[in-house]
Amino acid sequence: MKKRKKKPIGVIITTTVLLVMVVCGLVYSHFGGFSTGKSADVDEFAKYAEKITGDELPGIDVPEGTRIVALGEATHGNREFQELKKLVFQDMVENNGIRAFVLEADAGGCEAINRYIHGGEGTLEEATETLGFQIYRTDEMANLISWMKAYNESADEGQDVRFYGVDMQDTEYELRYVIEALTECGISNTKLEQLMDGTDYSDEFSWEDREKVFSEVRDLLLEKNYLEAAHYADVLIQNSKLFDEYENNPNGSFGLRDTFMAENAMWILAQEEQLGNKMIFISGHNGHMEQFGTYRGGNDKVMGNILADEVGSDAYFSIGTDFYKTTCNLPKNEKKRTTFTVYSHDPLAKAAYKSGNDICMLDFSKVPDDSSIAAQINGYTFMGSLGDQSIGGINRIVMRAIPYTYREWKNPHEAYDAMIFVSKAHPTKTRPKTGDTL
Repeated sequence: MKKRKKKPIGVIITTTVLLVMVVCGLVYSHFGGFSTGKSADVDEFAKYAEKITGDELPGIDVPEGTRIVALGEATHGNREFQELKKLVFQDMVENNGIRAFVLEADAGGCEAINRYIHGGEGTLEEATETLGFQIYRTDEMANLISWMKAYNESADEGQDVRFYGVDMQDTEYELRYVIEALTECGISNTKLEQLMDGTDYSDEFSWEDREKVFSEVRDLLLEKNYLEAAHYADVLIQNSKLFDEYENNPNGSFGLRDTFMAENAMWILAQEEQLGNKMIFISGHNGHMEQFGTYRGGNDKVMGNILADEVGSDAYFSIGTDFYKTTCNLPKNEKKRTTFTVYSHDPLAKAAYKSGNDICMLDFSKVPDDSSIAAQINGYTFMGSLGDQSIGGINRIVMRAIPYTYREWKNPHEAYDAMIFVSKAHPTKTRPKTGDTL
């Protein structure tokens, strides 16, 4: 009988090392490290955190003199963050007299929804699709629009709520409302129509040509006192400048978009103040809402930072959000979406999870300086951050290998006045595009 040959010790060692490396790689890619990160003092965190359950939100102490209340979302693809838009806005309406909901979405499309919630034609499904971005074609956003419509149906005169947008990446509804106003004024819109080839800009005109026509139209509308339509002409100018920047200086386009969104938010605030309302509520990604933020490189300020400069830091009240763990709805490619599970490594979010809170809020002003969690509140730490970037193919591998692609190194208290933590965030279910809009 032949003796079995023993495997060389070198092969055994090499195989063992490779297996350990594979296991370590899998652990690292799953958790974004070799653990889910450090936790803040759980007992101390629990002293000051206020639990959020269902439709119950702890009272938010908005300081006297506040003009803008901002709510950020750590991701665009989790239902809890979208549900918080409605929950916090309801609280602002009922307890702080706010009547304006402002969204990181197309200005003209949001005006179409505003008309719908004031008794305009259309269906809830069409209104939801009118938001444009696929991230908003969800039941959660439909519930928000439905609540606003129902509220207006029974609201006293002058107490109705309004739906605004600050983005300028689309042109369809802006053009519609500008042409509508020109028609009412008896002014020709021929030049305006010549600029377009369907829903796209005609190649026969440069961005300078477009801007000149839009500016002429805006000035005519201002002369006729069509202030809202003139604003949409301004948004068309912003759109033209932004897409020229996309083509010629992609990195600079991020800061330019935030500058334009801040301009539009200030226009909305002015409209509301003319109606006798002291504050507006605005919601978008954390990255746009923080009051002390710049894009990487440090030169271009984000919208929240610009707004805080405009109204004063004491008049800009920002609420950020974060997750301990998220399974997020993200694009796989242009046609399909998938989910992506990651951990934030935020010690405050981990304390929220360990304290047994599904969702809770921490008002930083209520945490004393000598608290053991003050260091995490006032120091820099990693916080979760996912936009609507594609995670198909090589992107998923890169994001798994480099956790910094879904985390931001931030000082919580510099960025926000309070934060809401979601222990386990669940993916939204986006509706397929039907083409049926308002």
